[in-house]
Amino acid sequence: MFGAQIIDLMMLVIDVTKGMQTQSAECLVIGQIACQKMVVVLNKIDLLPEGKRQSAIEKMTKKMQKTLENTKFSGCPIVAVAAKPGGPEAPESENPLGVSELIEVLKSQAYLPSRDPSGHFLMAVDHCFSIKGQGTVMTGTILSGSVSLGDNVEIPALKVTKRVKSMQMFHTPVTYAMQGDRVGVCVTQFDPKLLERGLICTPDSLHTIHAAIISLKKIQYFRGALQTKAKFHITVGHETVMGRVMFFSPAPANFHEEIQENVFDFEKDYLYQEEYLSKDSVSSEENKENDHSGEVQLPKQQWALLEFEKPVTCPKLCLVIGSKLDTDIHANTCRLAFHGVLLQGMEDKNYTETFLPKLKVYKQKHKEGQVERVMDDYSVIGRSLFKKETNIQIFVGLKVKLSTGEDGIIDGGFGQSGKFKIRIPDGLKPDTKTLLTAASKKKSKGGKGDVTKEDESSKNDSAQPVTISLIFKRYVFDTQKKMIQS
Repeated sequence: MFGAQIIDLMMLVIDVTKGMQTQSAECLVIGQIACQKMVVVLNKIDLLPEGKRQSAIEKMTKKMQKTLENTKFSGCPIVAVAAKPGGPEAPESENPLGVSELIEVLKSQAYLPSRDPSGHFLMAVDHCFSIKGQGTVMTGTILSGSVSLGDNVEIPALKVTKRVKSMQMFHTPVTYAMQGDRVGVCVTQFDPKLLERGLICTPDSLHTIHAAIISLKKIQYFRGALQTKAKFHITVGHETVMGRVMFFSPAPANFHEEIQENVFDFEKDYLYQEEYLSKDSVSSEENKENDHSGEVQLPKQQWALLEFEKPVTCPKLCLVIGSKLDTDIHANTCRLAFHGVLLQGMEDKNYTETFLPKLKVYKQKHKEGQVERVMDDYSVIGRSLFKKETNIQIFVGLKVKLSTGEDGIIDGGFGQSGKFKIRIPDGLKPDTKTLLTAASKKKSKGGKGDVTKEDESSKNDSAQPVTISLIFKRYVFDTQKKMIQS
């Protein structure tokens, strides 16, 4: 997957007798994320009856063109081949079908990619083996930077540094290799069994992290919502680990603000989301109701906090893919859920104490209660906003609003049953006073005995109770759990 960050051209091989399968669709998704050019190869055409072969190939070609219509690969070349006519058991004398045409297409699509030798050396190793009398060879693709004979390279997963003794590219000895090159790097005194696949790099240039902040996009073919607190298989670097996610977005007022790419601003406030916001998510429907235009309001950018079950080693700004790999491969559904860019890694094991308090993600809280009665022109008694056991003292000084329009301030508790006193600095409106006095009279007429809750609420309903709204925000990672009002 890490190597996917340096693909210049991909071939998507499709069994012509089956068409797109789950895994081919997932390869297409990864291609859309990580690659700009593609050639589709329809393989196994020898399995089609000769008389119907051409029409079957045309039919599948049209089907593939339709599939690719809304992707970046729309209009890409589609070539029909039989790489090994008759299958693996067929005699070698059987000539491949269409392969020379495929080679011509690949030549026409090939181009000289731009490569950059600057920056830290980073290589994705896909094989590791020993050569008697030489040492251990690690072969792979250089993802960034360059390497020369005599350089020290680190194997960060093992915290081991080795010196480059020799290098080869396609069986030719070289003294230097750079980004994009396929190379074999030989080091001494290293057991190849310790590294089957992985990364090697400039010493101390990669970091091992326990959590990360990523910018992300949902993969459109993934069915279902992306829920906060859900676990996903997170592929980052050469590793796939389980990770828990928490989604967040800009504050609603900043939904349409342009976001600087590949940078995370710790100075800003962010809104906690129960799920990734998309056109079909529940939270979006709520936003739609709150927005008078009736359109779903979606932010230009969303982020996630990823918390890994075990630490991962990777560079900053690397590709991250979240999947549900435990979904049945035979179920006709995309298992890749989201992709993104790693903006900030957390190296400290105790990141929940040392790092997360800097992340200003808040939850919007909205509580509602009712005015029970008037005390005087500048104060009322409220109820049903707090539970009986709530420490009302921590809410003292917070602003509230009455449904009749007055602004108030919580002054303190009243009695032992969760009731509280509200001060109205500008005084109650005459209409509000009349309404509340009428409600109180109706209530007192009901007799001096104990009024059941049901009776009480029905009487209040008939008198249209005055409601109290308390709105505040609380930062998710604030250890003191302070309530903030704008």
